[in-house]
Amino acid sequence: MLGEFDLSILEILANDARTAPEAIAVMTGRSTDEVKSAIARLERERILLKYPAMVNWDRVREDRVEALIEVKVTPQRDEGFDVIAEKIYNFEEVRSVYLMSGAFDLLVIVEGTNIKQLALFVAEKLSTIEHVLSTATHFVLKKYKQDGVITEKTAVDDRMQVS
Repeated sequence: MLGEFDLSILEILANDARTAPEAIAVMTGRSTDEVKSAIARLERERILLKYPAMVNWDRVREDRVEALIEVKVTPQRDEGFDVIAEKIYNFEEVRSVYLMSGAFDLLVIVEGTNIKQLALFVAEKLSTIEHVLSTATHFVLKKYKQDGVITEKTAVDDRMQVS
């Protein structure tokens, strides 16, 4: 179990990965060396995995399509869903894989340059994996909020109200 100091560091970095150790030290009331040491330990323990920037790719390039794919599978004896999930997450198109409860077993988030490329991925790669029973693909049309950040502000209706 992590202590308050470690949790504080993780929350600070999750909010802004560019926060310098010196600033984290001030925010937590600890020394810079303690912060650097804690960050190094969190990285070694694979708790702190990556320092990503959040980019609104829809505003940068038009040749990007994202889809969420529901996958039903037959779990394997003594391995459960792990072996199948590993086969899936090793494909280049796959961004995330989640084990889910409910109507399907795995949620796979994929990215490609067009709908046809993702359709071929499902038809030729994903659905051909042994023990994959079925898939349902949902294409992302627009993102309004991602990881707690609003990506598109809704337009304000400034017209006068008529009664």
